[in-house]
Amino acid sequence: MSPITLAVLAAAVRAGTPVLFATLGEIFAERSGVLNLGVEGMMLVGALAGFVFTARTGNPWFGAVVAAAAGAGLGAIHAVLSVTLRANQVASGLALTIFGTGLSAFLGRSYIGVPGTGFQTISFPLLGQLPAVGPVFFQQDPLVYLSYLAVPAAWYTLYRTRWGLQVRAVGESPEAADAMGVDVARLRFACVVLGGTLAGLGGTFLSTAYTSMWIENMTAGRGWIAVALVIFATWDPLRAAFGAYLFGGVNALQLHLQATGAGVPTYLLLMAPYAFTIVVLVLASQGAARKRLGAPAALSVPYTRTG
Repeated sequence: MSPITLAVLAAAVRAGTPVLFATLGEIFAERSGVLNLGVEGMMLVGALAGFVFTARTGNPWFGAVVAAAAGAGLGAIHAVLSVTLRANQVASGLALTIFGTGLSAFLGRSYIGVPGTGFQTISFPLLGQLPAVGPVFFQQDPLVYLSYLAVPAAWYTLYRTRWGLQVRAVGESPEAADAMGVDVARLRFACVVLGGTLAGLGGTFLSTAYTSMWIENMTAGRGWIAVALVIFATWDPLRAAFGAYLFGGVNALQLHLQATGAGVPTYLLLMAPYAFTIVVLVLASQGAARKRLGAPAALSVPYTRTG
């Protein structure tokens, strides 16, 4: 495998990591029956919080923790509105995206152009020296390695634990789950907050690992890509990893084509990963496909306990 191909594949993993974190979080929220369209805002607030606290302390892990907490805070706001107050989930999520975008732009003005330190690439012992696989997957930064652990952990939690069974039950039939003694509101609240936490981690990856700087609106629509990839992944964490790296691969390829001067208009290259995601989403949303996808039956439907 040529060095250029290895470099593009390694870049695909890096480019897909922030989307992967956000997609995993959205899977938990939607599996419990709550649609969260505020992922973009959560990622932006997480990116800013992570960069600010990393720059001030010099410790990117501290920045990542603060970013996760910031994402969780916005997730709690969405949970209060959509779960506790039973507000329209689409309106609540859109408002959260607008709020997060504006808040990060306002608070981050003084940090634009400020050089920052962040996570550094670490070659994983032994595995990093493997041919082909090593340079692509095991010569990355710590947050990428954390995402490797997050995928099987999310899958195991959803499909092999009692709590995961309750999450899926609440997303399919909250009435039946409630009758079995599951606290629907508490579980949905926890899943939305967990989704915000992972979205915050995805955001801080952009500002402390991918670029080591803060740029206004630096997520560039990745939060929306994450929402779309949940459908593409059929609400499954393992397929989410494939979708995220596929998006990252298209993104890395267009950057490589720009750098090599392939003669393709820049605006076409920039739109390529997003156009690709839209095409995949449209194909996955066809009537016959939707039946096979198995979307949670109670998704975006507020639950009110009766009796």
